[in-house]
Amino acid sequence: MSDTPERIKCLIIGSGPAGYTAAIYASRADMKPVMYTGMEPGGQLTTTTEVDNFPGYPEGIDGPQMMVDLQKQAERFGTDVRIGMVTEVEFSKKAGGIHKACIDNSTWVEAETVIISTGATAKYLGLPSEQKLRGGGVSACAVCDGFFYKGQDVAIVGGGDTAAEEATYLANICNKVTMLVRKDYMKASKAMQHRVETTENIELRYNTEVDEILGDQVVEGLRMVNNQTGEKEEIKITGFFVAIGHKPNTDIFKDWLDMDETGYIVTKSKTTKTNIPGVFASGDVQDKVYRQAITAAGTGCMAALDAERYLAEIETEEDIENAQTKKEAVQ
Repeated sequence: MSDTPERIKCLIIGSGPAGYTAAIYASRADMKPVMYTGMEPGGQLTTTTEVDNFPGYPEGIDGPQMMVDLQKQAERFGTDVRIGMVTEVEFSKKAGGIHKACIDNSTWVEAETVIISTGATAKYLGLPSEQKLRGGGVSACAVCDGFFYKGQDVAIVGGGDTAAEEATYLANICNKVTMLVRKDYMKASKAMQHRVETTENIELRYNTEVDEILGDQVVEGLRMVNNQTGEKEEIKITGFFVAIGHKPNTDIFKDWLDMDETGYIVTKSKTTKTNIPGVFASGDVQDKVYRQAITAAGTGCMAALDAERYLAEIETEEDIENAQTKKEAVQ
């Protein structure tokens, strides 16, 4: 057997809407993409019971089924989808250089281009009841799932800009929003705090934490505890939203790629290009603002197009160099 590492034209790290869309475009461009799905094949949408806001599904679609459909579409055009996790990388800083990736701490592969679509993981409180009721009323995305609780009473936990924004979003469609803030102040900007405080159907609870989310199959209520007095109180709700932040899945890239203070990959201007030639980032791994399936898919498309153009530029430069070499040899 040869010890020579497998050479891949386009390596896609991570699945989900960004990864699969990149794979569809890359395979149609004959880049023969190989995708490693990561620990959570299909990404965050595999934990969502129903997706109603992705264009093309007038009746909505089950999140896991949507990811199956995207995988089938990518495979139809020739994408090699592999179960496995990239655990280490070695990127070349030279244009036209070869990048290396270690799969499951054992096997190395080489790639001419790399598209990173490892996403971001929502932070949860860590309660067993929260884990049990994920998909049954517990959500980390009000914009994604808030519609299902139209006219109902819900609660949201968090004190930053995202929590404030999602609370006001929910207030527009829900009957009442109870907002739990762990400290005696909000971390959100003054403008966002003002919006929350002046929205009539948002009830702010400071110094308040979640003791338990109530319900067997779906969310039926919430038990709160005042962290100053220890007093507990139960309220009836049908939806519980967690807005305490996300963690981008970028740890293995920290020694190579430019990132912001929270670990999101920084891309150049309106492209998916990173600071490393031939390495591109798409989806939630580089987007901390929108974090929607449709925007992730859009950047997946962009990454594949950026990678295709990068390869074309490299090939053109090589042709020019070869032609120059031949000309010099003749002379």
